[in-house]
Amino acid sequence: MQNKFYLRNLLLIVLLFAFYQFSLAQYPGPGAARGPGAGRQIPSIGHFYGKIVDPKTNKGIDGVSIQLIQTKFDTATKKRKDTVIAGMITESKGNFSFDNLPIFGNFRLKITAVGYKVLEQKVQFDLKYTPGQDMQQALNNVDKDLGNIKLQTDAQTLSEVTVTGTKPLMQLGIDRKIYNVEKDISVSGGSAIDVMKNVPSVAVDIDGNVTLRNSTPIIFVDGRPTTLTLDQIPADAIQSIEIITNPGAKYDASGGTSGILNIVLKKNRKAGYNGNLRAGVDQRGRVNAGADINVKQGKFNVFANGNFNQRKSITTGVTDRFTFLDTPATYPTYLRQYDNNVNQGYFAFGRFGVDYFLDNRNTISASGTIVHGVFNPNVNSDLYVDTLKPNADTTSSYTNRLSNTNAHFNNLGGMISYKHNFPKSGEEWTADANYSKGSNKNDNTVNSYIYNEKGGSLNSVYTQQQHGSGTNEYITAQTDFTNPISEKSKIEAGARVAIRNVGSVNNFGILDKNGNFIPQPLLSSDYSYHDHVYAGYLTYSNVIKNFGYQVGLRAESSSYQGSSNFTTKDSATGAEKDTVGNFSNSYPISLFPSVFLTQKFSGQNELQLNYTRRIDRPGFFQLFPYTDYSDSLNLSRGNPNLKPQFTNSFELSYQKTFKGNNTFLASIYYKYTTDLITRYQSQEKNPLTDSVVFINTFINASSSFVTGLELIGRNAITKWWDLTSNINIFTSKINAGDSVQTIGQIWSWFGKVNNSFKLPKGFTIQVSGDYISKTVLQPGGSAGTTSGGGRGFGQTVSGNSQGYSKPTGGVDASIKYEFLKNKAASITLNVSDIFRTRVSDVVTESKGITQEVVRRRDPQFFRLQFNYRFGKFDVALFKRKNTKGDMENMQQGMQGIGQ
Repeated sequence: MQNKFYLRNLLLIVLLFAFYQFSLAQYPGPGAARGPGAGRQIPSIGHFYGKIVDPKTNKGIDGVSIQLIQTKFDTATKKRKDTVIAGMITESKGNFSFDNLPIFGNFRLKITAVGYKVLEQKVQFDLKYTPGQDMQQALNNVDKDLGNIKLQTDAQTLSEVTVTGTKPLMQLGIDRKIYNVEKDISVSGGSAIDVMKNVPSVAVDIDGNVTLRNSTPIIFVDGRPTTLTLDQIPADAIQSIEIITNPGAKYDASGGTSGILNIVLKKNRKAGYNGNLRAGVDQRGRVNAGADINVKQGKFNVFANGNFNQRKSITTGVTDRFTFLDTPATYPTYLRQYDNNVNQGYFAFGRFGVDYFLDNRNTISASGTIVHGVFNPNVNSDLYVDTLKPNADTTSSYTNRLSNTNAHFNNLGGMISYKHNFPKSGEEWTADANYSKGSNKNDNTVNSYIYNEKGGSLNSVYTQQQHGSGTNEYITAQTDFTNPISEKSKIEAGARVAIRNVGSVNNFGILDKNGNFIPQPLLSSDYSYHDHVYAGYLTYSNVIKNFGYQVGLRAESSSYQGSSNFTTKDSATGAEKDTVGNFSNSYPISLFPSVFLTQKFSGQNELQLNYTRRIDRPGFFQLFPYTDYSDSLNLSRGNPNLKPQFTNSFELSYQKTFKGNNTFLASIYYKYTTDLITRYQSQEKNPLTDSVVFINTFINASSSFVTGLELIGRNAITKWWDLTSNINIFTSKINAGDSVQTIGQIWSWFGKVNNSFKLPKGFTIQVSGDYISKTVLQPGGSAGTTSGGGRGFGQTVSGNSQGYSKPTGGVDASIKYEFLKNKAASITLNVSDIFRTRVSDVVTESKGITQEVVRRRDPQFFRLQFNYRFGKFDVALFKRKNTKGDMENMQQGMQGIGQ
């Protein structure tokens, strides 16, 4: 009866949400669009360039006179007349280029040269906005390559150009959604975690672990794998977040159960000398500062940015655990644990890049990133344990545990790329190579003061130490080619290689009474891991009237191998011996087809059906065979025998665009996965004490499915109020076998609302809120790791088929004041979790143990930020630079450092 009531309420929510979106869209507020450039100064950001060639040799011609003529209205004569607004003489290669052109108006090229016919050619920037259009494509169109022009040929009319004005906070499309971070005032001075909290379809827990439609996504920076964790990326360095829920064959096949989140960093490729300065402070006196600088002169464009952030985070928590082991002479126990975690430190982020424009059609770019950070988490825990014996004979104990950690991390990354634009519009070839390496070092000391009971005498002191270090290296190289066969069809092809090398060393021991470190070889390990992925893809797309389709096939060959050095104890003799373990697996060829079908209807309605096959390979910490004993009550270990999981995804989407660019998007999705990687809790013996303990590890479940309905709306309610709303109703089920106790199937829903209010006198207010109902923990989640997008800054909660999270939600707000000429300066005040309602409440159940962990982190947290910007925009650089990686989200999950 309760299920029927619950489903009836969910259906009511969906119907109300859909009705609300349509009613808002049917009656747009006074902020509806009034046509191109209404009430604005015409921007001069257009750029024409090309090459004059001989018709026989096809070589460039020097000494050609080129004039760009615009027809303008003469206020004196009251008639229209031709005005030359730009002109030049070509050099030996025949190249020409006109910058800083107005994007409205009719233009004409007049080309004259000795021995050739005079050629006049009409060109124009025609402002036509296509709803859901990719901003990158719009910028490419403004920066127009006129191709090779042969003088004796007839004049040709250029393809129409589409230009958009200022970018909205959210751009909706059926294949992807783009969240423009520069429009989000609440994240200034924060990290990528703060950005993700406002992105539709994305949920973030209090530890910064990110899920997309309740699954852990693949996360990239500028379309490439990285060793950075999300809290190490400043929000002020981010341009946008791309959300692709069902990527096609041109994207790497990883991320099957969720999709791709791509963090696009600011390139700051602006003409002249310009930049940005910022500084801020939070309520705990921690400061942040940053700057961007850019210089473009001639054929060179140089950009750099840097950020320094101090942090102090406070987390409180309560754990209740009931243990009942089915073994002789073992009594049930009840544990209540209180934790207070204070984590403070800093990190510094720097980035440098240069673009060299060989000519109008060839560009070489290089950039590098450096990150350094230090954090010191200190945890004070009070543990009360009751042993429940028969006849009410209960014994109690109390332990005060102090854990102090000193963690360092470093990251170095580099990229070099090349882009060539062919004379034919849309035909291009790109190639790039990327390198990223992270390292970390952690020293942890845990002192346990054991008493008979609270306030009793001290029985003993037990001190543990763990010294760990690790490296994480990614190497990728890829090339892509796009060839438009006709105006409505094109072929895309590419190849890619990705190599990952990971190493980890953990030395575990205890301190004696004299403070000497005594190693514990049974608890220590030395581990390394290597994997390789080689891939190629081919896609073909075409449009027939209002029907479009794209078919693609991706082939990937992958392998991984690992080795570990550790000590084991002989079960018969009890003797310890050194052991070397090796494991490997390979998949010579795996095929990943994709099909996308799109039908456009009248009235700006669009329907799309797509199918893809994808893969999730086990990550480093999921394979790592070492048992982490740093927390005696929460032991974890990877499983080197894990297999990759394969997912078949189907998605049906409908989009309607109303007047004033009000947009409604509805999607129904279904994903079926085989060999699902999921968390599992098992009973084992501690090799030192022979006592029974619980180990959190991973297994391959037989299968699972996820299905749901997602609704997203973007509405300009009035000229001063914009609203973006999102609701996702979903359910999932894991078939893990009869031997594994699972929670079962639960219907859940997730909602998020973002309001932006533009007020007089330069003020803007942003209010956002989110809520998630009771939810089964996402499969494949991490225990103490940041696999697939965690933050590496504090604890994490393990996701598994044996647990669920209770409902939670919160409200955040920001106010921004802009001042000085052109609103160059601004002050922003942010507050998160205004009503102290954002709580992590996680319940896990398995054979022999039931546990609930309730934690709260940094409620009602304030941050004040100042920002000053200066500069001039040059759209041409977006076209000539290889930004393929920014738009296409490639492979490999993020592995955290600084754990």
